[in-house]
Amino acid sequence: MQIAKVFGLMTAMMFLLVAFGSYMGGSSGAALFFVIGLVMNFGTFWFSDRAVLRMYRAQVIGPENAPDLYRMVDRLRQNAGLPMPTLAIAPSPQPNAFATGRSADKAVVCVTIGLMNLLSTEELEGVIAHELAHVKHKHMLVATLAAAMAGAIGLFASIIKWGFIFGSGSRDDGRGNPIVLLAMAIVAPIAAMVVQMAISRQNEFQADATAAAIVGNQKGLVSALRRIEHAAQNVPMIVNPAAAHLAIINPLSGGHAPPLSGLFRTHPPTEDRVAALNRLSL
Repeated sequence: MQIAKVFGLMTAMMFLLVAFGSYMGGSSGAALFFVIGLVMNFGTFWFSDRAVLRMYRAQVIGPENAPDLYRMVDRLRQNAGLPMPTLAIAPSPQPNAFATGRSADKAVVCVTIGLMNLLSTEELEGVIAHELAHVKHKHMLVATLAAAMAGAIGLFASIIKWGFIFGSGSRDDGRGNPIVLLAMAIVAPIAAMVVQMAISRQNEFQADATAAAIVGNQKGLVSALRRIEHAAQNVPMIVNPAAAHLAIINPLSGGHAPPLSGLFRTHPPTEDRVAALNRLSL
């Protein structure tokens, strides 16, 4: 299912890029944007883990650096039927965690200093299991591809809009109606972001349910989600917004979102996640 989602997402985003290129420059523009899309997909696939760790200023650790954490992850990854991931710690005081990497064999699970200091053992187990669930379902690859392609569409749309503002999009050069081009430049990034955020929210619900199964109960994760949500609204984290969707709770939430912003949320409301977890029969 996740592999199909990856290829479906890549295909949809590539289609939008090629459509932009075709409208701007005919067949040569379509070919150029297709090549750009391929390069971005390749780069995202191979280098996303290193890029995300840099965004969070995280450092890879071994069992000698945090033996209790290492043993916990080792035990839970065996419950999940996964190879041992690389572990990393980010220096942020905000409690949070994320997983990244292109496959289970190349996965990285990262926690912040704040998370290790705040949570109980049971709560930390729930969070680690949640991140391992992302690894198990290949959510990291889906999320990073979605973010990369949505970012590319947004960048090209900005180029089109600025060209239109300064006159290059208004000339009659046989490339079609410039008003239609401007409309595409406005609508396409919004559509790409909505798709990206919807995938992210769906993945969080699935990872929560799988985490409860890995641990054997949902109590620790329920408590952890509530505590992390409260901390994320009060303890700032300096991180690139492009990596915010990977965390267990959006580290840039900083308060409650307006009611009409639901389509653009990186994560479901925490109380919705808690309610879904409490409905599980384990």
